[in-house]
Amino acid sequence: MKYILAIDSGTTSTRAIVFNGTSELMSYSLPITQNYPKPGWVEHDANEIWNTAYECARNAIARRLFSRDIACIGITNQRETVVVWDKNTSEPVGNAIVWQCRRTADYCNALVREGYTETIKRKTGLTLNAYFSASKLKWFLDNTPGARERAERGELLFGTVDSWLIWKFTEGRVHATDATNASRTMLYNIRTQRWDEDLLELFGIPEAMLPEVLSCDGDFGTTRLFGTEIPITGVAGDQHAALFGQCCFNTGDAKTTYGTGAFLLMNTGSVACRSTKGLVTTLSWKLKNEVTYALEGSVFVAGALISWLRDEMGFITSSEESERLASSVPDNGGVYIVPAFVGLGAPYWDSYARGTIVGLTRGTTKAHIMRAALEAIAFEVNDVISLMQLESNLRISEMKADGGASANRLLMQLQANISRIKIKQPPTTETTALGAAMLAGLGAGIYRDTGSLEREWQLKCSFSPITQENERQKMLKNWQRAVERSKAWAQEDDNE
Repeated sequence: MKYILAIDSGTTSTRAIVFNGTSELMSYSLPITQNYPKPGWVEHDANEIWNTAYECARNAIARRLFSRDIACIGITNQRETVVVWDKNTSEPVGNAIVWQCRRTADYCNALVREGYTETIKRKTGLTLNAYFSASKLKWFLDNTPGARERAERGELLFGTVDSWLIWKFTEGRVHATDATNASRTMLYNIRTQRWDEDLLELFGIPEAMLPEVLSCDGDFGTTRLFGTEIPITGVAGDQHAALFGQCCFNTGDAKTTYGTGAFLLMNTGSVACRSTKGLVTTLSWKLKNEVTYALEGSVFVAGALISWLRDEMGFITSSEESERLASSVPDNGGVYIVPAFVGLGAPYWDSYARGTIVGLTRGTTKAHIMRAALEAIAFEVNDVISLMQLESNLRISEMKADGGASANRLLMQLQANISRIKIKQPPTTETTALGAAMLAGLGAGIYRDTGSLEREWQLKCSFSPITQENERQKMLKNWQRAVERSKAWAQEDDNE
């Protein structure tokens, strides 16, 4: 038997899953502490990220196997998050700055005013925004005493979470990342497939800090921490791994992962389709040095909205209750929520928009608000779907769904209704980890090609649209009105 260990280092938790082929055999997970030192700032303890990854991997293996049973390891991770560590001690320097963090919004807006938007878009495919890694790394170097000097001397290393875990698992022998994670830093030229000298100069990043960029099915070294040598042969950012795990190998194939945020990717093949209206061009994956591209839209808050209603508002005691509560009313009662807790992502890219609830009346109940929350997630994803179809000239007739929130059947039906497309789900919601396992299997020679993987994809259930078109159009109009209220909050504040 060829068992593959996949480590999924996410935003709110770390999970390790042992796969037998494409079937989950066993798993283990631990939460990640969220730190909010200032409004709009989000940080993680990099040592906690590492410790949870190691503990999850060790416990997942130990449940039924020995380490010698593991053929290879795949790693997938929250993207854009910045980790800096000491090359000699392998200790992190400060907290990791998380992808959600907005501390560099003003700096990015200054670059927009200085005219750098087009250059960055052309080289990286990305929108100039605090979401990506470059401005976060610059902030760290500018605001951590001695960091820039130490980085220039080669004493400090930078990586996204995958690089940090590779470094720790290989005990400092390998400083590498894969092409998908590199493509999210805003420092990597997706056309030349190299770190871009002009961008490194713009952001003031010493090249000595940067990891080597490998294919997703490359050789990332071996770990000896489990008593035997196990090769790390597959790495991809979480959304790219999910696209791969959903077997979206053909041009026009699309998936949405419903996690803390919601992320829609569509395979555009060998063409780096350029967006002018708020999507980003990114790498789907790089296999044996052959690149596949994708269009992506990122919704910053999806499952996090349900967590907020559970943890801060006390509407429910578990996320699973959201479906029951929202289903207890036939509609939203006129309530619309725009969950812009950390600004709005695609297609608006407004760092200053703030969360908004509109349409409240004395008859509004918790159930109406919960239904409006599920609808908000579906509206956000639909905004991306509509724009993606427009800019790619490709029709999305069906979409594969995964991630924790995709287990909510009402949400999936609302998505089908609002987007008027068929939603398809595989038996597992853990397609991010599955994608990492598949990539590792390819890298280790367990799988021959993507065709053999595609034949193993299975359908668990699907959802077809049932809402009348006139009702759908009314809801879409009201959603857009709510979005304008959310954006107006920042405009009014600027005018004070």
